[in-house]
Amino acid sequence: MAKRKFPILMMLPPVIFMALAATFYFGMQRDNPDDLPSTFIGKTAPAFPDMAVTGYALPTADMAANGQVTLVNFWASWCPPCRAEHPVLLDLAAQGIPIIGVNFKDEDAKATEYLARDGNPFMAVGFDPAGRTAIEWGVAGPPETFILDGSGRIVFKFIGPLVGADYQNRFLPALQKALGS
Repeated sequence: MAKRKFPILMMLPPVIFMALAATFYFGMQRDNPDDLPSTFIGKTAPAFPDMAVTGYALPTADMAANGQVTLVNFWASWCPPCRAEHPVLLDLAAQGIPIIGVNFKDEDAKATEYLARDGNPFMAVGFDPAGRTAIEWGVAGPPETFILDGSGRIVFKFIGPLVGADYQNRFLPALQKALGS
């Protein structure tokens, strides 16, 4: 009587499942599993786009390293969450916080029209139609906002619109901390 061999490929699905389960388990044991760490924290901000939205100033490294806390906001006119956070950006700008805008994968005319209609919170507005600058900054999609210290180093990255509980509980304390130091 011949012995039946156990096919090695039969072990592959349970092994893959166990590896995936272990990855998820250890990922949930982090200090804050909802927080996405950024490799840019503590580093000098990457370059800005070399084009500006028509009629607006071109962002420069000097604007980011201006001796005061500055925000860099990646946005688009077609982005509903960007529209939701726009009043907050206008309010922050009214409080004297410098904000650099980077228009992301948009059309110049639509970006210009949006800012003319809804107000401009930005001291300069870079234009990144292909998303190359966003890649340099590690941006997946708009809106994303970075807090820069006075020397132009990134101290905080916020993914999503500046509204709601997450804005209140994570972004504002980070901004207050940056402003206080």
